[in-house]
Amino acid sequence: MRDRRALLALADGTTYVGHAFGAEGITTGEVVFTTAMSGYQEVLTDPSFAGQIVTMTAPQIGNTGINKEDGEDERPRLAGFVVRETSPVVSSWRADESLDAYLARSGVVGIEGIDTRALTRHLRDSGAQNGAIGLLPDDNEAARVALVRRAREAPSMEGLDLATGVSTREPYTWREGTGAWHPDAPGAQPVERAKAFDKRVVALDFGLKRNILRCLVDVGCEVIVVPAKTPAAAILDLRPDGVFCSNGPGDPAAIAYAAETVRGVLGKKPFFGICLGHQIFGLALGGTTTKLRFGHRGINQPVRDLTTGRIEITTQNHGFVVDLEGLSATAKLTHQHLNDGTVEGIAHTSLPAFSVQYHPESAAGPHDSLYLFQRFIEMIEQA
Repeated sequence: MRDRRALLALADGTTYVGHAFGAEGITTGEVVFTTAMSGYQEVLTDPSFAGQIVTMTAPQIGNTGINKEDGEDERPRLAGFVVRETSPVVSSWRADESLDAYLARSGVVGIEGIDTRALTRHLRDSGAQNGAIGLLPDDNEAARVALVRRAREAPSMEGLDLATGVSTREPYTWREGTGAWHPDAPGAQPVERAKAFDKRVVALDFGLKRNILRCLVDVGCEVIVVPAKTPAAAILDLRPDGVFCSNGPGDPAAIAYAAETVRGVLGKKPFFGICLGHQIFGLALGGTTTKLRFGHRGINQPVRDLTTGRIEITTQNHGFVVDLEGLSATAKLTHQHLNDGTVEGIAHTSLPAFSVQYHPESAAGPHDSLYLFQRFIEMIEQA
């Protein structure tokens, strides 16, 4: 595939010529970028990237290959993959296959050899937008026009319910913790793993990352994962000690059923939400969400915990944010992004319920925010 030229076309008519890798075909999606220098396997398998063509800003990707342990889902969920250069060798003893072979086997279309710095600057200035990747035959102009048209015809991320497409179809129980990979980094605040599973948590799956489940197990939870459209009554019938609302893709305003579910459990059980779960919590309290110009994606995003004053470096992957206006009567701001001042965490003013926009499970990323899982447990114990 790598000897075949490929084209990335944006909806605004901008095009980038490179070489195809991964699966053969044409793909469309919202073109975004992540500033993570590591963790590309977690990016590939994070269900929150469904419907998106992801650009890695790190210059070379694939040098550690793909292994069986680090995936956040069973398979990649993103629409396409853009890199400056794929590594010619796989150097990790943990690798089971190369990045190219993995994408080809998983049906993910990729393009390499383009100027990802120029693409990132364009998306930063113009905003995230739809794009298309396809092979570039001899008739360059016709192919360019066709791919630009495909990009323009692709559905906008606003108004899309993508969560149901990546959610589990049937409930299941999760009991695996982080095990040998449990972080113990200097300066971090790792959670001490519990000796017993004495708390039951029901997790609503809107595109759940596995490491979130592992972190909940580490603090003593037996986790029952349920489909996205599970109603509040069915959740309460499982007699949980707490309810968790997961990350996921798409527009939070498009899944009104999720906000209704959260309203049905608030005040009855302690609640914790992450990323899309945070946005759903905000909507359940009567707030609104707004789409960011190019979003926050990467493992180096600075956030202040307003309850402690502590600054955390966080992992993030989102294109929408909660608007604080309209929530003053029911919620207070607990975490704030230090780059642009956007809402990164809220808590109910009287009920045991809170949420954060970023990913404290840190896969991949720093371990600064693992304390939030312990905070959830303390909330359950107090309730």
